[in-house]
Amino acid sequence: MIRVGIIGATGYAGGELVRILLNHKDAKIVWYGSRSYIDKKYYQVYQNMFQLVEDICKDDNLEELAKQVDVIFTATPQGFLAGLLTEEILSQVKIVDLSADYRIKDVATYEKWYGIEHKSPQFIEEAVYGLCEINRDKITEKTRLVANPGCYTTCSILTAYPMVKEGMIDVNTLIVDAKSGTSGAGRGAKVPNLFCEVNENMKAYGVASHRHTPEIEEQLGYAGNCQVTINFTPHLVPMNRGILATEYATLKRKPDGTLPTYEEVKAVYDKYYANEKFVRVLDKGSCPETKWVEGSNYVDINFVIDERTGRIIMMGALDNLVKGAAGQAVQNMNLLFGLPESEGLKLVPCFP
Repeated sequence: MIRVGIIGATGYAGGELVRILLNHKDAKIVWYGSRSYIDKKYYQVYQNMFQLVEDICKDDNLEELAKQVDVIFTATPQGFLAGLLTEEILSQVKIVDLSADYRIKDVATYEKWYGIEHKSPQFIEEAVYGLCEINRDKITEKTRLVANPGCYTTCSILTAYPMVKEGMIDVNTLIVDAKSGTSGAGRGAKVPNLFCEVNENMKAYGVASHRHTPEIEEQLGYAGNCQVTINFTPHLVPMNRGILATEYATLKRKPDGTLPTYEEVKAVYDKYYANEKFVRVLDKGSCPETKWVEGSNYVDINFVIDERTGRIIMMGALDNLVKGAAGQAVQNMNLLFGLPESEGLKLVPCFP
């Protein structure tokens, strides 16, 4: 049985980790870390856990926790893990970090976009970017540190990845327009996330400055073996969960001057995703919707070729708390311990 510790267990992503891991036959949570609710019973924070979790919330003592568990999930703000991680800790336990501390390989880029100094850059190189569908072969039982991807980035990268990898689009024409539910902003009290601010409203934010931009660019750059610069604009929409990314790019024409056909593009998506458990490429004419992935670890993807403009419109939808956070983290844990990747994640999307 894998002994699990969660730091940040009372945030939205942490709460989702608890929900998923309670149904994981090979894992047991032994540490519910929450700086805000120390000594309070976990179910008193999340009453959906009444009679399911009797444990109390503990502190975020990473050194002590490392001695007691096999894997730690850090569902914490940027800078938390980087400020505490040591070689001694990593020699004792595996860590799946849900923050951005180890996602971006260039320290200067991280510090520029996140506005903080990176306290432990010596671990960046060994950290594996935990987008399982792309880096599965790098996430093994020998891996010590996994950088769990962001929610917007998971959706944006997976939606465009096959086209970038196969060189079928001009990557520097790529525009990512994404919408997210309010849980993506976390559980902390913030005026922009109050009911009256969000309800019956939609707004762009982080325009040309959102911190997930360099993460998307870096990973798609690896895919295309080139420098990638995109426009990424996120929007906040009045719903609890879900991300919908709509991405636009110019298609590269074939030697005869014609555009790739639907069948040719579909074959490219099938090449990468036909055997993927959690990526569903939809039937022709069916557009992804957040309601069809809610509560699940699925990503729904599809595309439309606009012959008039010579562009392709790629669409992806996922649950930001599951595939965009906790579900993907558990997927990574399964790989770290040599378990079936879908263990604990056979979650049927919830509707209505």
